[in-house]
Amino acid sequence: MDRLVNTVRPYAWGSTTAIPKLLGTEPTGEPQAEMWMGAHPGAPSRIDRGAGLVPLSEVIAAAPEAELGAASVRAFGPRLPFLLKLLAAGSPLSLQVHPDLAQAAEGFADEERRGVLLDAGHRNYKDTQHKPELICALTPFEGLCGFRHPAQAADILEGLDVDDLKPYVDILRAGPEDAALREVLTAVLSAEPAAMAETVERAAAAADERSAEGGPHAAAYAAYASLAHHYPGDPGVLAAMLLHHVQLQPGEALFLGAGIPHAYLDGLGVELMANSDNVLRCGLTPKHVDVPELLRIVRFEAGDPGVLRPEAVDGEEIYETPVDEFRLSRFVLAPGAAPRPLEPGTPQVLLCTAGTVEAHTAGTTDGGTLTLAPGESAFVPAGEQVTVSGDGTLFRAKVMA
Repeated sequence: MDRLVNTVRPYAWGSTTAIPKLLGTEPTGEPQAEMWMGAHPGAPSRIDRGAGLVPLSEVIAAAPEAELGAASVRAFGPRLPFLLKLLAAGSPLSLQVHPDLAQAAEGFADEERRGVLLDAGHRNYKDTQHKPELICALTPFEGLCGFRHPAQAADILEGLDVDDLKPYVDILRAGPEDAALREVLTAVLSAEPAAMAETVERAAAAADERSAEGGPHAAAYAAYASLAHHYPGDPGVLAAMLLHHVQLQPGEALFLGAGIPHAYLDGLGVELMANSDNVLRCGLTPKHVDVPELLRIVRFEAGDPGVLRPEAVDGEEIYETPVDEFRLSRFVLAPGAAPRPLEPGTPQVLLCTAGTVEAHTAGTTDGGTLTLAPGESAFVPAGEQVTVSGDGTLFRAKVMA
């Protein structure tokens, strides 16, 4: 078991205070958006096994089966297949979707054939992997997730009483659902930029007024007005109005599968994802938006956003998701309770988010114990038997192979 030394990424949308508050450090005044825990090549965690700090990615590459276990290597290759993060949104992230495995492999191969440089700004696929992800709120957390039913989206747009939006309202009311959503999103993202910017400005002003009036959609209208404040004239503001506005309470989570449009708007959470960089953007960003490829990836399926609440199994609160690369669970540990054993079959990352947690390797003396404070984490190799105890909250990310 190894204590992780992690990197905080200073993306512009990050909160300046949320991660420092959790870590008990002074804010720097700069955004601190994400703290990465894992072996992603962009910012691998570092560990010390007696020869100084070494990237976890290098440790795994040197002995993949010893660190990951044979089952994980067979399923996902010689790499840790997930990335755990603390994510602190102080302003909205881009509206985006992720491909499934087949789409990622096809898109990556196509861009390789066409000679698109891996670091090119217009490159869509950085690898051949999918990127399902789970976000679990540590504070009240606001986001957008999945399409509303077209009739509901029509009500949202019609409530703004903006003439430019009436053709979209008519399409959404005409059905069928998937075709209506596709036609409106295509029209919004393909419109002439100057005209669309004016439409977004009028819609945002109306949304600001509606949010002040109250009513069942007040919070959603406030969110859309805020998006327009951060991204003036961006067609992603209208695309966002097709999506569910979700407000999570601490402990609630969202799972984002392939093709589901989503964006995080505000709050601190624990994010767990498959280890991939494949993102197709819909808007709310100055970065490249490839509309034809985006429309190939998006799943035009309306439905409930599916807020997840954990299921308790022998004291472990599990967030069930339909992927094998990862599973997230949580322990709320009480002082004086018996240490809880963690089954040792696959690699794990442990993250303390409140209080104090002790992780102890079976068969060792005190030298095999790590004390974790909020924001501190540990890597547990496959096959290592660990127990946890203390007075605090511990999140556990593990491979399900």
